[in-house]
Amino acid sequence: MRLNRFKHIIKNNIYILMLLLLVGCHEEVEQYAQMNLALCLPANEMACQQRSPRRVMGDPGTSEMFAFPKYAYIFVMKKGDGDTWSVWKREERVLDSGKWEMTHYKGPLETNMDSVFRYTDNLAFQLKNEGPVGHVYAICSYRKLTFNTAFASVSSMSDLMDWKFNTAPDSIQQDLANIYSTPYNYEYNGEYYCSFDCSHRNTFTVDLLMYHVAAKVDIKWNVVDSVRINNTDPSEAVRLTYMEARNLFKDYAYCFKPMENSVSGAPLATGYTIANIVRSDDEGLWWEGRKYFYTIPYTVDGGGYYPLQLKMQTNDASGDGYRPTIFMSIDKTSPFVPWLRADFKLSKPLENKTETKIVER
Repeated sequence: MRLNRFKHIIKNNIYILMLLLLVGCHEEVEQYAQMNLALCLPANEMACQQRSPRRVMGDPGTSEMFAFPKYAYIFVMKKGDGDTWSVWKREERVLDSGKWEMTHYKGPLETNMDSVFRYTDNLAFQLKNEGPVGHVYAICSYRKLTFNTAFASVSSMSDLMDWKFNTAPDSIQQDLANIYSTPYNYEYNGEYYCSFDCSHRNTFTVDLLMYHVAAKVDIKWNVVDSVRINNTDPSEAVRLTYMEARNLFKDYAYCFKPMENSVSGAPLATGYTIANIVRSDDEGLWWEGRKYFYTIPYTVDGGGYYPLQLKMQTNDASGDGYRPTIFMSIDKTSPFVPWLRADFKLSKPLENKTETKIVER
């Protein structure tokens, strides 16, 4: 009797164990991959000594002083059925300026082994393998940015492509050079350059190389030798005693489509004065000089040019001065913002007038 009861108990336990094993076989174990994200900014070798100068595609190649970004806004996008995309992960991060280090880019781009500044603090994302294909987008800035849509409200690729930051605050206008992002139409081997595949991977790293969202404007001026000094009539000698640059764009600018900003109607009559380039007490710049600054490229009514305005005066003249609006052709299909250079050769005092100057460079 006892032996039969013992056999019965064992048989029941075996059935239970088999049932548990069968249930366990049908339970899917969730798989995760860890993506370590490294923010990178293009640099040149000269920056090794100076810590913060950098250059990017389109710059003339000389060292410039920039401030390291302090604020990062990061989106990891996941591909769904068809061509649908949704936010996989998002993170808004305050960056430590002391954790940028000079190194070499080691990703798949043509810039492989170029010098970059790499953010060394850990930015890790746990990604569930629901769909292995993903994109990473980021915008970083020295100043905290405000947007047309709240960071937490961006949910689709369409939302992300329409995401814009406000350029109107004076603090942002002053620091346009210190804003970087991932251009959406930069491709490598026919794919978005910040794509990844996390299938069958436990841990992987993405070096996220970012670029300027503002275009560089390079102004050069020269007073010809024959009119720098006039011993017969000193009043006819030409000195450039005032020049300022005005950014005419003070609107919301695309975060990831830097070459597709546009406005309707005429350019703004007054914009933000980016820089007072020459002053009457700055004798060293009266006859020649070169200055550069950064501005948001944009088109007017869908045209192919973007404007920037200068104000120039000679010989301490009064009035509105000479106000050339510089236009440069713009290729909206390019992922990178251009470098605009305008040269002015002065052979006589400037008149108080407005003018359009087309620059093809």
